[in-house]
Amino acid sequence: MEIRPHRAIKRKKTKKISVGKVSIGGDSVISVQSMTNTLTTDIKATINQINQLEDAGADIVRVSCPDEKSTLSLKQISKEVSVPLVADIHFHYKRAIEAAKNGAKCLRINPGNIGSAERVLEVVKAAKDHNCSIRIGVNAGSLDKTLLEKYKEPCPEALVESAMYNVKLFEDNDFYNFKISVKSSDVFLAIKSYEKLSETCDYPLHLGITEAGSLLTGSIKSSIGIGQLLMKGIGDTIRVSLSADPIEEIKAGYEILKSLNIRSRGVQIISCPSCARQAFPVIDTVKILEEKLSHIKKPITLSIIGCVVNGPGEAAQTEVGLTGGGQDNNLLYLSGIPHTKVPSKDIINKVIQLVEEKVKHSN
Repeated sequence: MEIRPHRAIKRKKTKKISVGKVSIGGDSVISVQSMTNTLTTDIKATINQINQLEDAGADIVRVSCPDEKSTLSLKQISKEVSVPLVADIHFHYKRAIEAAKNGAKCLRINPGNIGSAERVLEVVKAAKDHNCSIRIGVNAGSLDKTLLEKYKEPCPEALVESAMYNVKLFEDNDFYNFKISVKSSDVFLAIKSYEKLSETCDYPLHLGITEAGSLLTGSIKSSIGIGQLLMKGIGDTIRVSLSADPIEEIKAGYEILKSLNIRSRGVQIISCPSCARQAFPVIDTVKILEEKLSHIKKPITLSIIGCVVNGPGEAAQTEVGLTGGGQDNNLLYLSGIPHTKVPSKDIINKVIQLVEEKVKHSN
């Protein structure tokens, strides 16, 4: 299924950079990221989680590097995984230099925490020497003290000024392989900051609502914040920050992109909320199908509608469709055309069979 963003979305053309094998910005697809929550020094556990995230669809994975032992662990980890790794540098600039030497493809530094301009430039030199990109990661919760004194509180102007100060440092030292983020846990502050930054420069932007919350709360906040920016054509790579299994971040990221017809992966289920008209248990059916079809990687649309009010119309728009019918006469559709009737007890197996066959024979 070809994915075409809605005609109202006019994506801003930014500079193209490279994070290892993944290109970001320009005409590149919007990439989806997450971050491990294992101890980086637990090399086996970290490798396993990175591989799980990649299997779920992660294009890039970030790992925490709070100490020298962690950055040294990157050397082995980077050799055992294929997805590009971003080293998350908390405070000490030396960790960034070590990470660049040990296989990181990007260094995430926070201007408010990393220190003086001289230290930032040492990080830039290491990135140049080891073909490593950088993310200037400004965060409303850790702005430089001088900016807080100037603006009294985190605001879009403060976040963008912090970012652009470091942009100038990079440019003055002939370094351009970087992206920028201006995150906040406040949706309004994040949106306004990204809008202002997008007007100010044309470097690729990493979108996110930081510390968004639990799976449900964080997904909603992130959908509002990231979604609004994407609809305005702003953003080149995204991370949905959740207090949940990192795999859920990848799922949420793709759901945001799917909803805007920007990018798709796996089975997209269109389903009704269920009501007294349903001819089969819609909620349970969708829950089971989501789990049993989670192995599908190719994009495919599936509609599961409990009755004939909206069922045929939705089935006409999806590759596989199911409409509930009276007297156990539920109807399956293929590419909008009625295919076969199916009793409720056989729905799960029959839908799985049709989806898998459709994927197998798709180009």
